[in-house]
Amino acid sequence: MLKSAYQLKLPQTRRTSVVFASPHSGRDYPDDFLRQAVLDAHQIRSSEDAFVDQLFAIVPRHGAPLLTATAPRAYLDLNRGPDELDSALIEGVRRNPHNPRIASGLGVIPRVVANGRQIYHGKIRLEDAHGRIASYWRPYHDRLQTLLDESRNHFGEAILIDCHSMPNEAVENVGPPGSARPDIVLGDRFGATASAEIVEQVEAAFASAGLRVARNMPFAGAFITQHYGRPSRRQHALQIEINRALYMDEARLEPNADFDAFKAVLEGVVAEIVAIGAPSVERLAAE
Repeated sequence: MLKSAYQLKLPQTRRTSVVFASPHSGRDYPDDFLRQAVLDAHQIRSSEDAFVDQLFAIVPRHGAPLLTATAPRAYLDLNRGPDELDSALIEGVRRNPHNPRIASGLGVIPRVVANGRQIYHGKIRLEDAHGRIASYWRPYHDRLQTLLDESRNHFGEAILIDCHSMPNEAVENVGPPGSARPDIVLGDRFGATASAEIVEQVEAAFASAGLRVARNMPFAGAFITQHYGRPSRRQHALQIEINRALYMDEARLEPNADFDAFKAVLEGVVAEIVAIGAPSVERLAAE
């Protein structure tokens, strides 16, 4: 068992409606889970959004909270619904033929990691699956909703920035033939989970830092964006995917020589995004 379901870093003073979260950067692998796995310690990490929590560690300095997972994605996927249970992995679960995420082995308890590599020898008990959901999924999401509720109460709106990373190869064919791969993909479920104004402002923040931005292709946002994005209730959710080639060696799962420089660039972007959700007086002061 892990010591906690998440880490929460709060600013000294909360100055914005924006909440940052990283659900896939957890890297605390329980010993009993590693004993069940057929993958070695390096292979099992391939689904991580490695170092994303470190890239965004500067968030509280700018007046916003940062919520990060401790449980790794291979153990429990916080970006899935608690009912997305895989019958091919979990004993006693009925098959759901209509959910492509489950069919591909990427339910709330994943059956595979990146490139479709199997995690387990056989099946796991339904009791164990429910235990992971109760111990890690629910506390994380309870805390996330509380943070968003606090933003709405204090600022009249909430803006969730759900932070992820993507393999460089995943965006190989995004855009016109011969064009450069995007550095950032913003996912708002094709306009359903955040106001157009907020998405445009976030895109402008990345673009002003010299980063190439695409929208919704190939990543439009999964459970978290869809579940929390309620623009009609002034609760917005936007997924951010960062190209891993910008800051890490994907094969070795190590920061590359550009890590610190990219983190500095990202801090400027974070400051601009935080200002989007700041009260008007602070927003004018930041301009």
